[in-house]
Amino acid sequence: MKKAFEKIVTKYPFLKIFGNRYVLVTLFFAIWMLFLDNYSYLEHRVLDKEINELEDNKKYYQEEIKKDSENIKKLKNPDQIEKYAREKYYMKRDSEDIYIIEFEEDVPEEDTKSL
Repeated sequence: MKKAFEKIVTKYPFLKIFGNRYVLVTLFFAIWMLFLDNYSYLEHRVLDKEINELEDNKKYYQEEIKKDSENIKKLKNPDQIEKYAREKYYMKRDSEDIYIIEFEEDVPEEDTKSL
């Protein structure tokens, strides 16, 4: 075994460094920690990407919660409730008529082709 290694080292001198057991142990440890361990570098990259996505989601939902809480504060006023119902759901009082005016820019192209 040793003679075969010596032949290889004479042919490729840069392989001489791998004859040292400390280098082999260090190399084995580095490969183990980078690729094979449960806390490997590759696993950390995946987890970091997932953490970033979750943090982005957290920011988005916090902004949505803030908007919704502002809307809830507005809707505590009865006049605002009526305004919201009229604009969003086209509700009306019994004695009223509602007319919805659509402009040509607002109508989708598919609807204009049939006219």
